[in-house]
Amino acid sequence: MADPKLRRMIAAGEFIAAPGVFDMISALVADGMGFDALYVTGYGVSASHLGLPDAGLMTFTDMESRVRRIVEGTSTPVIADADTGYGGLLNVRHTVRAYEAAGVTAIQIEDQEYPKKCGHTPGKRVVPLEDMLAKIRVAVDTRRSEDFLVIARTDSRAVLGLDEAIRRGEAFRAAGADVVFVEAPESEAEMRAVTEAIDAPHMANMVPGGKTPILSSDRLKALGFAIGIHPALGFLAVGAALKSAYGALKETGTSESAALEDFGAFSRLVGFQDVWDFDRKWAEG
Repeated sequence: MADPKLRRMIAAGEFIAAPGVFDMISALVADGMGFDALYVTGYGVSASHLGLPDAGLMTFTDMESRVRRIVEGTSTPVIADADTGYGGLLNVRHTVRAYEAAGVTAIQIEDQEYPKKCGHTPGKRVVPLEDMLAKIRVAVDTRRSEDFLVIARTDSRAVLGLDEAIRRGEAFRAAGADVVFVEAPESEAEMRAVTEAIDAPHMANMVPGGKTPILSSDRLKALGFAIGIHPALGFLAVGAALKSAYGALKETGTSESAALEDFGAFSRLVGFQDVWDFDRKWAEG
């Protein structure tokens, strides 16, 4: 069931910062840190599950199964990437039903042509506006609860310009989107232009090395954004940490110099405390 917390926070003008999670380790770590939401990143899931780029290669089944497991294993509201809805209007309906049944709180659907590409990489193309509006209307009509938020993303800034991105964002809101996500504005001035022109809650995408400036939550809120997602933060941190730890082993032949999580704490994070308690209880019986 979708968590009403995010809808209430948006209505109250509170800012939501959501770290990107891509597997159960990242989800469990973030879940225990008091964030208002977790963002299940398609880029991160594609990389961690398939070892492939976020270029339309991951199927609905690949993504839905991992989204469902992350929701089951955490207590924080989940915002989940659903790419283009994985096909036409019937696919969008199926995706919305599945994500809502899995307990997702907000679904993100975008207007790229299939196969889609990461929003901060080149070579994107977008569908005609009316095609995306139909997807939004289907998504809104399909959901069972208004607490299940529909986030509509346009990638048109990169290929058709800022004015078209704003025009699409306005149309997305009129079609019923709860949150508008204009992907990859290239300056603070563009970000402000988006939020001032479109009367809607807005989401910003903070990707280190991407096209959009990396800003603090306070600054994003001041610019008019309701949600800031950090999809790459987790997997980029993990990549750097693994290179450092594996590099230390390769160079020295030992892991003693590597910066590591405590093994006992990590074991408790993934649920071993319950196993130990169970073993003690039934060993005594």
